[in-house]
Amino acid sequence: MIRTRFAPSPTGYLHIGGARTALFSWAYARRHGGRFILRIEDTDLARSTPEAVQAILDGMRWLGLDFDEGPFYQSQRLARYQAVIAEMLANGTAYRCYTTAEELEVLRQAQRCQGQKPRYDGRWRPEPGKRLPTPPAGVPPVIRFRNPLDGVVAWDDLVKGRIEIANAELDDLIIARADGSPTYNFCVVVDDWDMGISHVIRGDDHVNNTPRQINILRALGAQVPRYAHLSMILGDDGQKLSKRHGAVSVMQYDDDGYLPEAVLNYLARLGWAHGDDEIFSVAQFCEWFDLDRLTPSAAQFNTEKLDWLNAHYLKQADAARLAEQVGQRLAERGIVVTDRPPLTRVVELYQERVGNLNVLAEQAAIFYRELALDQELLARHLTADARPALADFVAALSGIPWEKAAIGVLIKDCVARYGLKMPKLAMPIRVLLTGMEQTPSVDALVAVFPRDLAIKRLTTVA
Repeated sequence: MIRTRFAPSPTGYLHIGGARTALFSWAYARRHGGRFILRIEDTDLARSTPEAVQAILDGMRWLGLDFDEGPFYQSQRLARYQAVIAEMLANGTAYRCYTTAEELEVLRQAQRCQGQKPRYDGRWRPEPGKRLPTPPAGVPPVIRFRNPLDGVVAWDDLVKGRIEIANAELDDLIIARADGSPTYNFCVVVDDWDMGISHVIRGDDHVNNTPRQINILRALGAQVPRYAHLSMILGDDGQKLSKRHGAVSVMQYDDDGYLPEAVLNYLARLGWAHGDDEIFSVAQFCEWFDLDRLTPSAAQFNTEKLDWLNAHYLKQADAARLAEQVGQRLAERGIVVTDRPPLTRVVELYQERVGNLNVLAEQAAIFYRELALDQELLARHLTADARPALADFVAALSGIPWEKAAIGVLIKDCVARYGLKMPKLAMPIRVLLTGMEQTPSVDALVAVFPRDLAIKRLTTVA
């Protein structure tokens, strides 16, 4: 069975890069009828926080990335890691090292002076015929993995192709610190082994960890998963993604008015493609997604493309669902939404004209709060020749059916009666009702207002 995992460290929020990794891992499992596991790698107790864990869970829930197993917490598996380390010490694949931090720094400095790569020199590594020093009193040892000295460690990366690293390039990795706490690379190996992970899909910043993890897995007699290292994501300007252009919390996109389906659709296209398809549902993505379509070249974040997708999904979204989200945004601004007019009708009026939920909320707010008119704007549009037509229009509003078609006919009759062009009457109506020059069609706009509120606003200058 295909078993993938997403394994974030809860030292911060879930950002776009992590969300893409989660999406691809989730979609690969869904595509092949497998299992998707969530694992929280929280062994860095000093930096891991409950708030960061919650931010990860909130981000995945908002995106709709449900997991089949977990969340598992590494901090709750310490006994398991210690048991594996004890087995490795017993069978000779790990050993105690008493080299102090000060001694290591002296060693590294000497290696740098000689133009060598700084690395542990294996002074406590047991070898046949080698006599080890007497362990110094009062120095708690670290535990190091006994990495092979010869040969290469190689894997066929599902994104980058064949990768080979000479074992001579790898020193003996610390798998447990002097205080007994296990290290990241070791915990990952034990977790992937215990959880039966078949495919590890993660960012290419982990490529350097992979040969070490493969060697430890082989030393444990464990099955080595397939690896797929995703290309990095660059910002709009081609530089490394930063907070300035995308490396923010996934939930910030919710705050900024994006729909999760737009974000998911956009993330799917960062390093993956299905022909020329730009817009597709999550179900289609899961049907199409496979690792052989991932590109090893860096993907570039494009805010304009994300905005375009978001506008598309807003147009397609159910108005009642949007009204619920807009209502929450209005409540946060202290605006009380009444049923005159129903918020769903307001949403239907504007959803094809806006790019995100926050702008939609700004437009909707016009219907539920007192309007502060810009007198200069009003004077520009409410001209002397428009006033009589406006007065006749308002006077007739009480006696017509309150629907778009009837209101449209009335507007046309008024402009014809006074020999005006349509904007001469439409523009002052727009400004008086909304305080804005740009609105949906004026007949639809008037129809959404309750009759009494429309007449009240339109008679403001009577």
